[in-house]
Amino acid sequence: MTTRHREDARGRGGSSSPHAEHDDVAPAVAVDGLYKRFGSGPDAVTAVDGVSFAVEQGSVVGLLGPNGAGKTTLIKSIIGTVLPDAGAVRIMGVDVREAPREAYAHVDAMLEGARNDYWRLTVRENLRYFATVGGVDPDSVATRHDRLLDRLDLAAKADEPVRNLSRGMKQKVSLASVLAGGADVVFLDEPTLGLDVASARTFRAEIRRLAAETGLTVVLSSHDMEVVEAVCDRVIVVADGRIVADDTVDALLRADEHTLRLTSPAFDADVVTSLRERFTVTDVERLDRGARIEVTADTDGLYALMDALRRRDVPLTEVRSVDPGLDDVLLDLTGDDPGRGTGE
Repeated sequence: MTTRHREDARGRGGSSSPHAEHDDVAPAVAVDGLYKRFGSGPDAVTAVDGVSFAVEQGSVVGLLGPNGAGKTTLIKSIIGTVLPDAGAVRIMGVDVREAPREAYAHVDAMLEGARNDYWRLTVRENLRYFATVGGVDPDSVATRHDRLLDRLDLAAKADEPVRNLSRGMKQKVSLASVLAGGADVVFLDEPTLGLDVASARTFRAEIRRLAAETGLTVVLSSHDMEVVEAVCDRVIVVADGRIVADDTVDALLRADEHTLRLTSPAFDADVVTSLRERFTVTDVERLDRGARIEVTADTDGLYALMDALRRRDVPLTEVRSVDPGLDDVLLDLTGDDPGRGTGE
């Protein structure tokens, strides 16, 4: 289940729009030296330790790390549900300490592990309600709501009370409610939890569409690396409350390098030695006949490798790509398995 971070429209000054004009060059989210500790003395736990980063408007950024890395506390410290001990946060150029209502008028969030929508209301009523809370006339965005209901396969359940829906359907209602509210920046913690394969694919497409067509900024925390690779422009990796990597998915995956596993009965000692002299051979497994080797190279290097094998008349009985996935990269960076889920 999930929770929404939106102040009541009356408490935000009523007429303040989530899409008010701000400096075009201002980041959607700017975090500077954010710090949060729980407890005191020898039992104190530093959940967020001097974190700084910026998220450009219209981008989709993944916030990743192992269980207990501090991701959820970081998100809560940014959106104001946890009060940080130090540091500054600006949303769409607005300092959250100086003008919290104005800053948070731009934000919506869905946090895994807490209740979100009103289950006695219908699906459509939830979308209308949260659009109103966001300072948006629900009638003015009715077409957007219809499109979301259709894209997320909720149209047939639009007039059904949320409490009657399955867990996966409730998760989709939470997503629709967040995306329907008209916020400039949304924080999504485990947004595909409970979704089937088709629904997760729909979610990925909708996030990319909204970012491209409306300029929506998304900060997404998930253990689903397929979702992260599909939708994120950039990934921030957190471990022990600190940022340990901040780069594009391609850069983290070293997209300019590839690893191939090659098997051949002709891989004898001479051939392997010759290959080692020219290429990065990372592993050799001797077989009854020949060997199985792994070679890492960029694209030009792979072409050169194939040319070298052809010149030596080396037959290949198996060729496999063994490039590491994003989960492997995170394991190397953090020493923990991101697939175990999220934590504070």
